[in-house]
Amino acid sequence: MSCLHKRLKRTKSEEQAFQEQVKRVAQENGKRLGLEGDPDLQFLLVGGQLIKIRSSTWKKNRFFKLQEDCKTLWFESHNVFRRKNTFSIDDIDSVRMGRQSEGLNKHTHSSVEDQCFSIIFKGRKNNLDLMAANGEEAKQWVNGLDKIMSNMHNLSRQQKSEHWIINCMRKADKNEDNKMTLKELKHFLRQVNIKVDDTYAAELFKKCDESNSGTLEGSEIKHFYDLLTYREEIDVIYGNYARTDGQMSSRDLLNFLLTEQREEVSMEDALKLIEKHEVDETAKQKKRMSKDGFLMYMHHEEGFILNPAHKPVYQDMHQPLNHYYISSSHNTYLMADQLKGPSSTEAYIKALMKSCRCVELDCWDGANGEPVIYHGYTLTSKVLFRDVIKAIKDFAFKTSDYPVILSLENHCTVDQQKLMAHHLISILADALVTKPLGNTMPTNFPSPEELKGKFLIKGKRLNKLDAALNNNSVVEEGTVSEEDEAADSKENGQKAKSKKSKIKLAKELSNVVIYCKSVHFNGFEHAKEMQAFYEMSSFKESKAVNLAQTSATPYIHHNIDKLSRIYPAGSRTDSSNFNPVPMWNVGCQIVALNFQTPSKEMHINQGRFLPNGACGYILKPEFQRSLSSQFDPSTLSKGPWLKKKTFNVMVISAQQLPKINKDKQKSIVDPLVRVEIYGVPADNASKETHHIDNNGFNPTWNENFTFDIHVPELAMLRFVVEDYDTASHNDHIGQYCLPLTSVQNGYRHVPLLTKRGDVICSAGLFVHLMLIDAP
Repeated sequence: MSCLHKRLKRTKSEEQAFQEQVKRVAQENGKRLGLEGDPDLQFLLVGGQLIKIRSSTWKKNRFFKLQEDCKTLWFESHNVFRRKNTFSIDDIDSVRMGRQSEGLNKHTHSSVEDQCFSIIFKGRKNNLDLMAANGEEAKQWVNGLDKIMSNMHNLSRQQKSEHWIINCMRKADKNEDNKMTLKELKHFLRQVNIKVDDTYAAELFKKCDESNSGTLEGSEIKHFYDLLTYREEIDVIYGNYARTDGQMSSRDLLNFLLTEQREEVSMEDALKLIEKHEVDETAKQKKRMSKDGFLMYMHHEEGFILNPAHKPVYQDMHQPLNHYYISSSHNTYLMADQLKGPSSTEAYIKALMKSCRCVELDCWDGANGEPVIYHGYTLTSKVLFRDVIKAIKDFAFKTSDYPVILSLENHCTVDQQKLMAHHLISILADALVTKPLGNTMPTNFPSPEELKGKFLIKGKRLNKLDAALNNNSVVEEGTVSEEDEAADSKENGQKAKSKKSKIKLAKELSNVVIYCKSVHFNGFEHAKEMQAFYEMSSFKESKAVNLAQTSATPYIHHNIDKLSRIYPAGSRTDSSNFNPVPMWNVGCQIVALNFQTPSKEMHINQGRFLPNGACGYILKPEFQRSLSSQFDPSTLSKGPWLKKKTFNVMVISAQQLPKINKDKQKSIVDPLVRVEIYGVPADNASKETHHIDNNGFNPTWNENFTFDIHVPELAMLRFVVEDYDTASHNDHIGQYCLPLTSVQNGYRHVPLLTKRGDVICSAGLFVHLMLIDAP
């Protein structure tokens, strides 16, 4: 290992000075996070021994410690091939106290419950299962990490940006002397994704090195930081409206809000913004907004693209359940592909924590009489039905209070079905809906509001729903046709068997199906005449697309008083997804996607359910809820849906785009931005900017695009940032999607998300948007 670079050993006095510096840096970062002097943060900075658990036999002592940047965890590793022994707090999705992961549940005893905790990572990285020496220490680790994550999340975009840049500077300071040489400055510029030629770097360095010492320190580094983060476009906008001694008076700010941002605001609102965002006390007293205050406002949620009024639950949640789009997952148990990937309770937890409100359970006979969940006729692993129900119970209502539908695909024998019913009733208890709400036979669905905190079972039922009220169910078991999706999967060659096969259904399992009874679809007329409101059909994507194209209006009418579930074709063995937009266009509520697969379709799904408190329910437009509606997304005849708009988009700039190829130190991105509209066929469009060479830090485009919109209530807006490549496919940098009706006009910052839908902390776009009535 002699080839490895080793730091020269410090003298005693140098080591002491270095430790003092580390302590000072940690204090600065703690203060920036609002955790100055916090005992839990101090505990993490000191670090301690934890037991890392991988299996019943692999349990190793490891030292863990928070680094002085307060956003990186270092851990001791005995793996000589490991390239780095750190991970970022940004990579953590959540921290769970207790034995709440599959691994800890399986490999530890219930007696150590209070000593255990799990770090759950974003994406597909394995959980980190840990055990502390005692419950108190476990609590401190969990509390400390939760505080850092929460406070980092609550930082303004400008504060996140500052935090990121300062820590990049520290990393570039190779010899840790708190000074920056020209060589270190070049290294820093590469880290923040800017390629500059040596002459420019030398000029920038010389401009800041006022002491001519050959290094930058103190105020010189601050000067360099200010030059680097200067936003000319913000300067121009501010200059156009700052008409009062070089600053914005409350009147100037109101003028900006009314003219540029097209907001319905008063002088009182302008004064509130000054009070909230102005950093200069003198300006605040004069009821003015300085340039720094303006930048703070632009970086806060009032300056973001998503209308802040649409962030909490703002829609009417008292409509019948079928009047909403419902965030839905297909084969929820899978972590990867449909043929040989792992099945896990973790997949359910991840979906539920993303406010998915309809999950799928593919149930089969298991060993020892215990039903299991897996993708039948494949090599995917198995997970106990009982464990899945427990995980669903624990995590269903963490991010949303609104009801969760458990979609059962039942392949079990009667005995194991009885056990399934027992687990559902005993584990979910009062939260499980086992009879209709009220004392009379319902004629319509209850609302999401009435069903808060409740579970609904979707599956086969032996009799009509009135039997649940009259207690006249005398049948012990009976025969029903199997689920359409199960039959389709066999049709796809997974097992040759007649499509019209029957299964025996236990009375106990039948009785817990109340509002979502599965029935085969035999045409819209048959459904209208013969189906009760609670009888719902599942459609594979090809059939649903065909119906949406050939019978759009009848399909919309069908969905006005019934539920429809759409699922991906069985041929999508790679867990790819279909476009959900055409299904929403005809009012389908449960459009089930493979949540485990990062894709454009999942980005659109995430965008659709972003507003309304990200609660998993979005109220459908009025014209999809009225039986008099003659709406057809393809023909667009005149009606209340036709509200022609012109949408002008100016892509101005981007800030701090992440490096794509982190392995190559000198790799810098060449970004371009694509603006996409998804909605009715007439509204679908895509336009993109030119690419900018070698600048991911602050590229500027100033390119204008115009889109004609016919049905704004169904339109989705998506921004995609890519790294241009002449020789191969462009690499994905970031994306953001939201409904057009939730977009704010004017100058707006657009956050960027990874392919998997996680926020990229300091990155974003700056755009100007104007949605106006078409002439």
